[in-house]
Amino acid sequence: MSLALQQAELAQAQGEVPVGAVLVGPDGLIAQSFNQPIRRKDPTAHAEINCLRDAGQILNNYRLPGTTLYVTLEPCAMCAGAMIQARLSRLVYAAPEHRSGAIDTVMQILNHPALNHHVEVRSGLMAEHSAQLLRDFFKARR
Repeated sequence: MSLALQQAELAQAQGEVPVGAVLVGPDGLIAQSFNQPIRRKDPTAHAEINCLRDAGQILNNYRLPGTTLYVTLEPCAMCAGAMIQARLSRLVYAAPEHRSGAIDTVMQILNHPALNHHVEVRSGLMAEHSAQLLRDFFKARR
């Protein structure tokens, strides 16, 4: 999660909402990224999506079984859907997202009983550090 927080700090330095993501496989780090929708002028350029895209290119596969995604903020519905499509094995996120969290807070997409793939979820790892980074970012913008 420390690497994901470093990615979030890179996002913040570029004026993006400070969210970072890191994808790890059995052999270690595969990809890492941060939020970039403003810079890329792309509403889908969330940290998770960027990370999954990069990993797909690196591994030459759109499926990412056996991998764990570490994210500093609870993913949205779009990102949760991408994780299912990628057949991600595990998600670890830091802070809950009370407005659009699609894992535990607002919706529970990853383990919906109608889906044929489920993702193991763990939350709360370094949550306060991540939440403080977000609070500081939005406070500075007001």
